[in-house]
Amino acid sequence: MATQICPNCGENSFTWNIDDEISEFTIWSCYKCEYQAFENEKNQRNCQNCGRKTETKLKDDKKEYWWCSNCNSKSEIKSKL
Repeated sequence: MATQICPNCGENSFTWNIDDEISEFTIWSCYKCEYQAFENEKNQRNCQNCGRKTETKLKDDKKEYWWCSNCNSKSEIKSKL
């Protein structure tokens, strides 16, 4: 499986797996910094930076953000109060 650039540490060590016993979502994990985020594959859109449909919404224990697997851009989603 190909690795991606980790949105947390910037290393080429970010990969995904699916484990229905842990979560209904795709689990993205970095094997360098141990960062973990969850992806709901229903939340994809064209990247606002590169224009390709490779931007997906990731959520970790602190924030939710859009991340593009093509150009590695990310934009945090501000919570509505």
